[in-house]
Amino acid sequence: MKSYINKFIASSLVMAAAGTFTACVGDLDQEPKDPSVVTSGQFVDNPQEYIAGLMANCYAGMTVSGQGGAGSSDITSPDAGMSCYSRAIFMLNEFPTDETAWIYFSDAGVEELVKATWGSDNPVLNLAYSRFYTHIAVCNDFLRNMKNLGDWGIDPSQLTSPDGKPMTEEIAQFCLEARVLRAYSYFQVIDFFGRAAVAWDVDDAGNTIPYGTIPPQAESRQALYNKVVADLEDVLANWPAGHTPRYGRIGKDAVRGLLARFYLNEKVFTDGASDAGWKKCWDMCQQIITDHDINANHGLASDYLALFGATNDIFMPGKASAGNNEILMGLPYDNMDTQSYGGTDFLIMGVIGDFGDKELTKGFCNKTWYGFQSAWACMHAREQFSQLFDLTTDGRAYLWLTEDAGYTITNQTISKFTDGYLPIKFTNVKATNGTYYRFKDPQTRLNRISPDASMTVEANYNFCDTDLPLIRLADVYLMAAEASLHGVGSTTTGQQYLNWVRQRAGLAPIQNMTADNVLDERARELYWENLRRTDLIRFGKFTGNAYNWNWKNGTSVGTAIADYMSVYPIPSAIVASYAAGTYQQNPGYVK
Repeated sequence: MKSYINKFIASSLVMAAAGTFTACVGDLDQEPKDPSVVTSGQFVDNPQEYIAGLMANCYAGMTVSGQGGAGSSDITSPDAGMSCYSRAIFMLNEFPTDETAWIYFSDAGVEELVKATWGSDNPVLNLAYSRFYTHIAVCNDFLRNMKNLGDWGIDPSQLTSPDGKPMTEEIAQFCLEARVLRAYSYFQVIDFFGRAAVAWDVDDAGNTIPYGTIPPQAESRQALYNKVVADLEDVLANWPAGHTPRYGRIGKDAVRGLLARFYLNEKVFTDGASDAGWKKCWDMCQQIITDHDINANHGLASDYLALFGATNDIFMPGKASAGNNEILMGLPYDNMDTQSYGGTDFLIMGVIGDFGDKELTKGFCNKTWYGFQSAWACMHAREQFSQLFDLTTDGRAYLWLTEDAGYTITNQTISKFTDGYLPIKFTNVKATNGTYYRFKDPQTRLNRISPDASMTVEANYNFCDTDLPLIRLADVYLMAAEASLHGVGSTTTGQQYLNWVRQRAGLAPIQNMTADNVLDERARELYWENLRRTDLIRFGKFTGNAYNWNWKNGTSVGTAIADYMSVYPIPSAIVASYAAGTYQQNPGYVK
């Protein structure tokens, strides 16, 4: 069952402004008008419950778009679903690449992302920037409040957590987790926007930064990277020995996996100033691999597709057997308790259509095969990405709908749903002990999955039970393989890691590992996991003419985009909100 973390998050959804508590007692004398808001008196009377609720806000900010009913959003957006955290990342990291094309352009700013023609006034960029910093602010505010509980008249040493531990121990763990969640958001900020703002809970001297303080722009992208990584390294150094995460929460693997991801991109994130990240990435990956390489699958799930289905919680921290949680960090979803039009709901509905009763030649897709009652039919693969797969042998593309279902590989008309393969990866189908029964549909002869030989897909919901992986062990293997190409560790071992990933997919081993086949393997293994743009930039294939794909730079065949577009512009509304000259736009963009 997925009860613990969903109830934990749900507790925050009934206290909409809990995350904006401050330690200034005078500010708390006025009770809020909204009856759903927790007052200072309620907090002091039951601190154990509300401290957990405040922590839940830090997690909920990554899982749902708002702290209220359907359609609510913590930030202003014409579509609450678009403002969901993971959906914002997907729009920025997948829409502009060869992986996918969103075919509906009615939402302002989307077409410019899909065609890589954005400018500083793009509303989707403003939405994403706002989402990341809203989450950072919630994490910062939690840390401020925990540091200053005495100002509330609360002595945590006198409290006991619901599981019987001293509350001081629980608060210390919560604070470590909040710092990791903040670092995850800063990864997005540094990746997408480069030299952005430094919003923190304390200053360099350790003094609490008052709530509402306008954060300054970082001295440089490198300076922001160094600050975030140093804090995350401190978290790892102080992580309690023997700590076992609860389901849906941060564990040590998540900290190490996130650090490895930072190190992998260090040269990019420091604008070429440092090559040290390759060695640090290799070493961090070795720590993770040592803890997981315990079985015939090298710690990997035996069934790739089960990692992206309704019972994938068995691979999550707190649920998996020791050393076998391939999902090192993930977000929990439940069709009742954590409903969202982002997360995995978006990834399932976006790529399936509502064509169960149509002829195959017109583009067939039966949404109920994938455990869903809703379907949007708004995303398909681009031609160049589809060409990376051997669709007859690669098990990771088993569910794709192609010519046999009435879809073409080309993208002549980008807004036509059938002009592109359907790269179905995420489903709401249950597996049995982490394994699917595979079969050909009796009528269409198309590939399907089910829990067992009954060939029955049990659940068809409007919201899914599928958790969203954020960092996986397979990515760790591929990060180590890539790092080894830069003269650290062992290329022989790195190639072995790469081939372990290929082995699960049913592919023959690579005999000569190169940068190109590492990049291609990352594309095949990690597609739709919010990494493609980041990877293409690191390999020098996002801007310029080194690699083009359909509709890059707004042309059907794809043409070069300028090098400065390897980072997005700081949204013009953000620049304008600061005093003139105090917030610099990224080079190449107009203010």
